[in-house]
Amino acid sequence: MGTLNRTPTRPAAVSLDDALSRAEAGDDLSRDDLIAVLSARGSDLDAVLDVAGDLRDHGLREAGRPGIFTYSRKVFVPVTTLCRDRCHYCVFVDTPGQLQRAGKPVFMSPEQVLAVARAGQRQGCKEALLTLGDRPEERWPEARRWLDEHGFASTLDYVAHVARLITAETGMLAHLNPGVMSADELQRLRPTGPSMGMMLETTSRELFETPGQVHYGSPDKDPDVRLRVIEEAGIHRIPFTTGILVGIGETISDRADSLLALRDAHRRHGHLQEIIVQNFRAKPGTAMRDAADAELEEYVAAVAAARLTMGANARIQVPPNLSDPTEFALLVRAGADDWGGVSPVTADHVNPERPWPHLDDLAARTAELGFELRERLTVHPEYIRDAATWLAPELHSAVAALADPVSGLALSTLAATTPDSAARRARGSSFDALVTDAATDPESLADDDWTRLLTAQGADLDAVARAADDVRRYTVGEAISVVVNRNLTTTGLRPSVSAGDLDRGTFTLAEVAEIARDAAGLGASELCAQGIIPIEADAYLELARTVKDAAPTLHLHAFRPQDVWDFASRSGLSIDEAYRELRGAGVDTVPGTGVKVLDDGIRERVAATDLPVDQWLTAIRAAHAAGLRSTSVLFYGHVESAADRVAHLRTLRDLQRETGGFTEFVPIPLPGYGVPLVADRSPIDEHRAMVAVSRLLLSGAISHIQVPWPRLDAASIPVLLRSGADDLGGTLLDGRVLPRTGVEHGRELPLSEAERIARHLLRPLRQRTTDYRDARPAARTGDRTREPR
Repeated sequence: MGTLNRTPTRPAAVSLDDALSRAEAGDDLSRDDLIAVLSARGSDLDAVLDVAGDLRDHGLREAGRPGIFTYSRKVFVPVTTLCRDRCHYCVFVDTPGQLQRAGKPVFMSPEQVLAVARAGQRQGCKEALLTLGDRPEERWPEARRWLDEHGFASTLDYVAHVARLITAETGMLAHLNPGVMSADELQRLRPTGPSMGMMLETTSRELFETPGQVHYGSPDKDPDVRLRVIEEAGIHRIPFTTGILVGIGETISDRADSLLALRDAHRRHGHLQEIIVQNFRAKPGTAMRDAADAELEEYVAAVAAARLTMGANARIQVPPNLSDPTEFALLVRAGADDWGGVSPVTADHVNPERPWPHLDDLAARTAELGFELRERLTVHPEYIRDAATWLAPELHSAVAALADPVSGLALSTLAATTPDSAARRARGSSFDALVTDAATDPESLADDDWTRLLTAQGADLDAVARAADDVRRYTVGEAISVVVNRNLTTTGLRPSVSAGDLDRGTFTLAEVAEIARDAAGLGASELCAQGIIPIEADAYLELARTVKDAAPTLHLHAFRPQDVWDFASRSGLSIDEAYRELRGAGVDTVPGTGVKVLDDGIRERVAATDLPVDQWLTAIRAAHAAGLRSTSVLFYGHVESAADRVAHLRTLRDLQRETGGFTEFVPIPLPGYGVPLVADRSPIDEHRAMVAVSRLLLSGAISHIQVPWPRLDAASIPVLLRSGADDLGGTLLDGRVLPRTGVEHGRELPLSEAERIARHLLRPLRQRTTDYRDARPAARTGDRTREPR
């Protein structure tokens, strides 16, 4: 890899002040001007950001949407991960051997594509981003064979097919990102999606031609070839997304040349609807795994340079998942006005270690920075307004159905299509057809259908598990997540005037502080505290304050619904007031436990001390209304029937649609029972069926399905991670300060063991926070993170 210019110097002949004066006057910047801008640091960079931000604001006013920052609500569809290129920083691409070992298909089937699209449609998504490797059939015989067997002349022909299918079946719009295309291929694909894209990345020929550099051996990364595609897209009037990648070994001069090449192409054709400025992030398992990430100031300078090069009316995109939220202020100051595609359903399969921000959080942070976040379509408003020029006639009605007729941005709602009962009948009533419907259109299934899936055996159960794992793979992605945490059973709390006995499980508030500090010192990001507190009711609040005072960075996941009802009733509070008080005291999220199955008859038979169902539902609604997200659970394998499980899952799905507050679902075998739904079915098949059906039925509602590893033997864990599950829950550190309480005391899952499980499955491990954000530490941004003017 080439050496990055981490301490750039500006050519003495060029004055940054003069360059910024030309930018403010609306004059074109020269190559030397851009080098000066890209080299700016410290107070010089502040001056650059001020000009870039003002230019962006002027452009938004001219466009009739002052103060509007945009994004596209999308699903990410990885049509194939085979590719003929060998980029040194990529984890998206697989070889056929890797696909075979991981049980992944060569291409997604149309049914798999539709399963993802429909899950996105249920979440209001309007864009389906079709991403894939370049021309895999030219390198891999397996790809050529698959295409021949399915009747497609090329990968691009198949992309066109699934793009049309997505729009016909869901009304969503496809954004095509298939890599290098010829002029003829661009023309043939134009009627299948209103926009296309391909990153230029860099014009550096050194990175392409020199052995050992990042693009060597990748024919589709020839800068001349990529510039030709961008040019042809303009000639054929295709709204096009492109951009640069910062930090892969290119020089500052290369960045200037790349931006100027994009400016020139746009001047000729007006087709570059957005310019992405993406920062390099090193990924494990790649040739560049040890390379430094793009340095923050050089990245921010590149964003500003893109704005100053492309002008006030350009759309400049920065991917929000590739930066820490504390860095957003700098990116906005630099003139960005678009976050790009953000998915509430699917992972970023190109950057699987970087989860998308929650859209509510992104909107809140954008508002803090002085902008209103608004949804756009995959094609930008300027091109929608001139549809006769820029959109193929075949797409006019599909785009118009989703676009606000005044602003050209996205309509605020997207009506879900009703299940096609005729199509279901045409597929027949075979078990295979039922599995296909469960994966692609779960809301079309009746309760009896789900019961049939839950009680499947043998090859039928294998098919259910495979379908569930496909849905998992193409929505939440390949990463297996885990949170480093420890438990505290709060029934052991004693008055501070008495001495606790940690060996017997009792402790005081002073010892709670020690336990919290110990957990944080061991690397935990979460303390899970639950159980009715036997002393005065205010101790619920005092415990939360104690934890936060002792370990401010520790996420407090605390108090089941029955704990909160106890606090509320003894304090004279309503349940809504109780949750607000707990949140104010420091509780961050709450466990959704304390219920086995949402049926009062079953509760009376197996768990009479649990809350009545209506009280549990009231508590969960109140928690979510107070801004506290929660887990959700089902304890199975006792007296319940398959129909009872289905009813429970449907209730959770409906509640999630209402509140959006569940982070995950955990199907837990009830200790001491182990009663199978099907006589003589093995325990592992009971668990497989429960996990797989949970994934399918909850698809598009609750994203994460957790393996309750403390309740299972070690051999079961990887099996369930192949049956639709994606999460291992918490590590349950016991720590050095030990209250010996709780059913899970003494069970621990070290990160090293979680990594071993993930490696065995050929999947990455992601350390997460309680609410599924990335657990990496916040970045340091220095003193220039003041809010934009």
